[in-house]
Amino acid sequence: MELHNIEAFVKVAERSSFSGAAEVLHLTQPAVSKRVAALEQTLSVKLFDRVGRRIILTEAGKTILTKCQLILNTVDDTQKTIHNLSGHVAGTLSIGTSHHIGLHHLPPVLRQYVRLHPKVEMDIHFLSSEQVCEMVKNGDIELGIITLPNEALENLLAKELWHDPMQFVVSADHSLAQRKRCDLSHLTNVKAILPEKGTYTHSIIEKEFRQSGYELKSMFATNYLQTIKMMVSVGLGWSVLPVTLIDKELHTLNVPGIKLSRKLGIVQHKDRTLSNAALAISALLKNNRPGK
Repeated sequence: MELHNIEAFVKVAERSSFSGAAEVLHLTQPAVSKRVAALEQTLSVKLFDRVGRRIILTEAGKTILTKCQLILNTVDDTQKTIHNLSGHVAGTLSIGTSHHIGLHHLPPVLRQYVRLHPKVEMDIHFLSSEQVCEMVKNGDIELGIITLPNEALENLLAKELWHDPMQFVVSADHSLAQRKRCDLSHLTNVKAILPEKGTYTHSIIEKEFRQSGYELKSMFATNYLQTIKMMVSVGLGWSVLPVTLIDKELHTLNVPGIKLSRKLGIVQHKDRTLSNAALAISALLKNNRPGK
C-alpha cells in the first residue's frame, strides 16, 4: 500500500468528503478519488458508499481506518523524531488559534518567535476553539492555542497559559446600567448577545445560569468577541466579555456572587511527537505567561 493512497483515504473518511480531503491535501478532487480507488483495488474491497450526497464508510472502511491513521501517525512521528535529532528549528509550523487570542495574547510571542527562528514557515489557522481541537485530534495541525475546554478531551493534552477573567457588560445608556446591582434574574428578561451555544465560552456562562435555576436566552450568537462588543456598545443587549476587551464604550454590571473566567492555553495530541518548531513556540508561550 502506498502512503499517499492511505492518506487520501484517511482525509476523506475524517471529513466525509472528497472535496474536503482535496482541499486539505492541495489536490484536485479527481486526484483524491483516483488515490482512494487505487487503495480499494489493492485491498480488493470497497471503502466508501455514496448515500444521496453523503459519503459513508463501508464496514471494510471502518475496520481499516484506525490502522491507516496509526500508519500515518507513525510515519509522521518517525520523521519528526529523526529531524529533531539535528536540533534545527525549521520547516512548517501549523497551529490553530481563536481570533481573540490571536489579537490579544499571541503578537508579542509570535514577534519573538519569528525573530529567533526565521527559517520556520508559519501556517496559522484562525478558527473557533472547538474547531482547533478537532484539527489537532485529526493531525491537521500540531498545536492549538485556545480557550481550553471545561472537561478533558479524548487524545488531547492541555496546558493552561493565561487566566482570562470575564465581566457582565452593557452599553452605558442601557437600562441595566442604572442598577447598582444586577442579579441573574434581571438578565433573563433582557436580550443577550453571546458566543454560539456549544462553545466552551457559552458553556461557562450557561452553567452559572443553570446552577442558579435560570434559563439563558440569547438573541444574537456570534463567536467573534469584537463583534459582540460592538453590538453591546450600541445598546442591543448584554453580554459577558473578557476584561481585556472592556473599555469606556461598555458599562460593567455588578452581579454579586458571580465570578466568570476562562482558561486559555495550549492543546496537543497526546500520542504525537512535536517538531522542533512546535517545541520552540510551546517553550516561548510558557515562558511568556504571567508570573514567569
